[in-house]
Amino acid sequence: MPTPEAERERERERHRARTRPAARPARTSLRQLLRVASVACGIQFGWALQLSLLTPYVQELGIPHAWASIIWLCGPLSGLIVQPMVGHMSDRCASRFGRRRPFIVVGAVCIAFSVLIIGHSADIGWLLGDQGGVRPRAIGVFVFGFWILDVANNVTQGPCRALLADLTGKDHRRTRVANAYFSLFMAVGNVLGYATGAFSYWFKVFPFTLTSACDVNCANLKSAFLIDIAFIALTTYLSISAAHELPLSSSDRDRNTPFAEEGPEQSSQAEEAFLWELFGTFRYFSGSIWIILLVTGLNWIGWFPFLLFDTDWMGREIYGGKPNEGINYSNGVRMGALGLMLNSIMLGITSVLMEKLCRKWGSGFVWGISNFIMALCFLAMLLHSLVVFAILGIPLAITYSVPYALISSRIESLGLGQGLSMGVLNLAIVIPQVVVSLGSGPWDQLFGGGNSPAFAVAAVAALASGLVAILAIPRSIPQKPRSFT
Repeated sequence: MPTPEAERERERERHRARTRPAARPARTSLRQLLRVASVACGIQFGWALQLSLLTPYVQELGIPHAWASIIWLCGPLSGLIVQPMVGHMSDRCASRFGRRRPFIVVGAVCIAFSVLIIGHSADIGWLLGDQGGVRPRAIGVFVFGFWILDVANNVTQGPCRALLADLTGKDHRRTRVANAYFSLFMAVGNVLGYATGAFSYWFKVFPFTLTSACDVNCANLKSAFLIDIAFIALTTYLSISAAHELPLSSSDRDRNTPFAEEGPEQSSQAEEAFLWELFGTFRYFSGSIWIILLVTGLNWIGWFPFLLFDTDWMGREIYGGKPNEGINYSNGVRMGALGLMLNSIMLGITSVLMEKLCRKWGSGFVWGISNFIMALCFLAMLLHSLVVFAILGIPLAITYSVPYALISSRIESLGLGQGLSMGVLNLAIVIPQVVVSLGSGPWDQLFGGGNSPAFAVAAVAALASGLVAILAIPRSIPQKPRSFT
C-alpha cells in the first residue's frame, strides 16, 4: 500500500502533466518566434482603431459622454469569461492543426466579421429607419458588433500568448524575448493603426464608403476597418504558418485530465473542469504570483481610463470641441490618434530594449519604474501636455511584456497549461476594467463632465502599482509548488 507521501507525489505529477504534449518540439529559432509573434501586429492594428476612433464615434451616434464608458464594459466582461475558458480549452485541444492555432484562426475571422458590422452600423441603422441626430438602431448594431469584436479579441490573444510560451518551454530568457517580440509587433500595429485613424482622407481612397447615412468621419472609420481586415488576414497567415505545433492525441488529452482514475470525489472534481481549473488552483499560488496579479490589477486601473478616453480628452479638453458640433472635436480626435502613434513608436523602442533592461535591473524594478512614469504622465495630462502621449509608450511596452513573462515562468512549477495561466492573468486585467467602465462616467460627471477625474484616479493607481512592484517583486523568488492535498 503506497504511503501518503508517495500518493501526494503521484497526484502532484499528474497535476503537472495535465497539459503536457506527447512530445516537445525542437528548439524554436528566434526568427520563427518573430513570425509567430507577428499576429500581434494585426490584432493591435484593429485595437488601435478601436481605441482611437470608437469612443468619439459612438458619441456621434448619440450616446452621451457619461454613458460612453458603459459600452466598453463588454470588453472586460467577455475577457472575464471568454479568455480563461478559451485558454482552458486550448490547453486540451486535440485538433490535428495544433492546440492554439484553431482558436487564433477562429478569432481572426470573428474580428473581420465584427469590424464589418461596426463600420456599416450607420448604414444598417439608416436602412432600419434611423432619422435625426440620435440613431438608436445604429447604436444597437454598433453595440452588437462591438461585443463580437471584444469576444473575438479575447479568443485570439490568449492562445497567441500561450503559443509563444509553448514554443519557448522552460527557457525563461527566451520567454521574455518572445513576449518582447509580441510587444514590439503590438507597437508596430499601434503605429499603423493610429496613423490610419489619424488620416482624414480615406473617403477619397474608398469613395464608395460615403453614403447618405455615413458622412466623412464615418466613411473614414469604415475605410480604416476594411484595411484592418486585410491586415489581420496577412499577419494571421504569417503566424500560424510559422508555428509547428505537436497536436495532442485523444489519449494524451484523457491522460492529462487531473484526478483521472480516482474515486467518486475526484471524479466529481474532474467534471467541474473549467471552474475547478480556474478558481480551484488559486490556493496553490505562491506569494510572488499574487503580487504579480495585484500589480497587474492596479496597473490596469491606471491604463484603462487613458485607453478609453484619450482621443475624446484631446477633442474635448484640448481642442474645446464637442461631438457633432463643428470641426474642433474631429481635429482633436485626429491629433490624439497622432499622439498615440508617437506613443506606439516609444512602445516599439522600449520593446527592443526590454530584455537588456530586465536582465540588468530585474523585471520587478523595471515594471515599478514604468508605473511611476505612468503616474507622472497622468498627472501631467491634467496640465494638458500632449508630450505625455509619446512618453506613455514606455510603460505601455512594459505592461504588454513583463507581467506575461513573469506569470508564465512562475506558473510553470504548478503544472498549469499556459493557456489557462494567460486566462488567470487576464482576470487581473478585466476586473479593473469593469470597475473603470462602471465608475468612470459617473465619476467624471460628478466633477463637471470632463475626463480629468478619471486620469487622477489612474495616476494614484499607477503610483501604487509601482510601489508594490519595486518593493515586493524583486524579493519574490519562484517557490516550490505547494502540496496538492
